[in-house]
Amino acid sequence: MTTNLSTDHSQAKLATDDPALNQQVVGTSRGDRESSFDLADFPVPNGTEEDWRFTPIKELAPFFADKLEGTLPEVTAEGVELEVVDRDDERIGTIQAPGDRSAVVAWNSFEKAYVVTVAEGAETEGIVKVKGQGGDPSSLHFHFVAETNSNSTIVVAHDGDAMLSEAIEIDVKDGAHLTFVTVQEWEEDSIHLSNNRIRLGKDASIRHIVVTLGGKIVRVTTDGEYAGTGGDMELLGAYYTDAGQHQEHRLFVKHGVPDCRSNATYKGALQGDDAHAVWIGDVLIEVEATGTDTYELNRNLVLTEGAKADSVPNLEIKTGEIEGAGHASATGRFDDEQLFYLQARGIPEDVARRLVVRGFFSSLINQIGVPSIQEKLMAAIEVELDQTMAGVEA
Repeated sequence: MTTNLSTDHSQAKLATDDPALNQQVVGTSRGDRESSFDLADFPVPNGTEEDWRFTPIKELAPFFADKLEGTLPEVTAEGVELEVVDRDDERIGTIQAPGDRSAVVAWNSFEKAYVVTVAEGAETEGIVKVKGQGGDPSSLHFHFVAETNSNSTIVVAHDGDAMLSEAIEIDVKDGAHLTFVTVQEWEEDSIHLSNNRIRLGKDASIRHIVVTLGGKIVRVTTDGEYAGTGGDMELLGAYYTDAGQHQEHRLFVKHGVPDCRSNATYKGALQGDDAHAVWIGDVLIEVEATGTDTYELNRNLVLTEGAKADSVPNLEIKTGEIEGAGHASATGRFDDEQLFYLQARGIPEDVARRLVVRGFFSSLINQIGVPSIQEKLMAAIEVELDQTMAGVEA
């Protein structure tokens, strides 16, 4: 019999006119957590903190030092102009502040930053390649600007061997539309911490896509905020977690202005001993954010014994004047009933298993809208399925 471990979270914290209840809500608000450029504001975590309780922090100890001075990855670009600037460039550090110890250490460590600008009204497709060179932990800082009324697609592709703490600032100006993709395809011993910080202008939109396929530990945090009404934030993620890997994706969307939308959909598959996936989705709707429409969804498919998924959606609402808000998560083992159904219709077991996993990911992959990334993800899924089938046959 298939065991299905699922939760559908329909309740949320709701601020009221009662000062005592409001104080209780504020005291536990995701928006009240520290964000700062000052290293002194973030003590070294011990693993009990909300931001780190699912993370193997002992293996991340080098990333909590005062400064990172390891080997820098090689950074190249195709289709976009990559500008190298000093850390005192006026554009750097303008999209929110770091929100945890590793992010503020990264901020204090880099000397040069990379800037990509999409000109006003331009249509651009480009890729930025980050090639790890091994060595001790290093810091990398990016700043992307999509100017007014531009329409662009930018892919940041990571591979090689790296110990990397990275910040990505994304500034989407009024009326601009940006599809932004990060792909983590690291070698097996790599560790990658990445903080994506997004600001959307009036009537701007972003489709932010995270694809995580490789690396020993990958932790991607995405923080989004709105600078004007009419902003639209689509957050998509796909991950395939293998034996011994830790893949962690954390979202925080702050609705602080009226009439904006956010939608998050993350899906992952896990296989092998000690495969661990973590997804945390925080959405905060402030009192001023009337007319907000938001939803977040996480699904995990556990393919083998020994794998574990943690999924925590959180929704905090401080106004009742919204269009809609909801969240859901589910984690389930491979559905033997689906497998039996397909086999009963003459489909061989190996083919049936592949069909179930492909079907699990298909709706998400079709939303990505970047053919090269969709093809890469499908190819990676096929490779992973080959490993799964080898284990089943053994």
